[in-house]
Amino acid sequence: MGFWKSFFGGETDPEEEKKKAAARNFDLLKYDGVKAMRIGQFDYAVKCFEKALETKEDPEVRDYLSRALIQTGRLDEAMQQLQLMMRLLPTVVDVKVQAASVAFMMEDYDLMAEISEQALKQLPNEPMLHLLYAKAEIGRKAYVQAVARLTASISLRPDLVESRLLRAQVLFRLRDMGSVQQDMEWLMAHAADNEDVLMLNARLQTALQHPDEAVSLYGKVIDLNPFRIEAFRERGRLRLEAGDKEGAEADMKMVLELNPQEMAGVSGEYSAEGIEHKVKQAYSNMNPFGI
Repeated sequence: MGFWKSFFGGETDPEEEKKKAAARNFDLLKYDGVKAMRIGQFDYAVKCFEKALETKEDPEVRDYLSRALIQTGRLDEAMQQLQLMMRLLPTVVDVKVQAASVAFMMEDYDLMAEISEQALKQLPNEPMLHLLYAKAEIGRKAYVQAVARLTASISLRPDLVESRLLRAQVLFRLRDMGSVQQDMEWLMAHAADNEDVLMLNARLQTALQHPDEAVSLYGKVIDLNPFRIEAFRERGRLRLEAGDKEGAEADMKMVLELNPQEMAGVSGEYSAEGIEHKVKQAYSNMNPFGI
């Protein structure tokens, strides 16, 4: 009936037409924003999503908005959106996971711990939530509690490399080398091509006074990532201590090349004549464990 009234000049319902126009406008803004995100135009995407939300509330659009804000570095605003979503969707754990991740980027570890704890009440057996909580505890320097959280994560998912590696790194910080060795055995058996695993193992072998093995491991790290400054720096120290002045010189030159500010107090050419004094001076204030 409405069609025939419109066709023959009959009146239409203005309110209905207004609603249809608003719906069309919402859809256009939403999909323009999504397309903008796909091609990296995040500032424009934010504007589209904000305009769309002026038309009506939509959790999906609010989620897109939070992600676009993260990409533009507006973390505080992204957190505001996520906190609103947590109120709108209190049972959706993924929202809390995203919020905890943003809190981590903001270095707000108290907020991250609070969100992780809320999420764990809903999913106490989710290993990734225990991992997030552990990262918050590390940020708060609560290392013992972090180890407990990571152990819970590993018990729920033994193959989660990130949890195992992070636990080993925290245990190394606590100087519990026996426990680090146990985790390292598993990591080298399951993730020996991971540069962070190799880096930690090199530091472990240094602490255990196995310099030759450590130097070899640092070499593998550099093969995987030739821009890993710490690997050059720490290997150079071991080479110097072993009397390999040329090797220490080469590593120091790479450190300076990759980051000239790294050794602001060291200057001049590295000749064979001056290498021992200059390189030793550069390495003297470095922590041999890299932390």
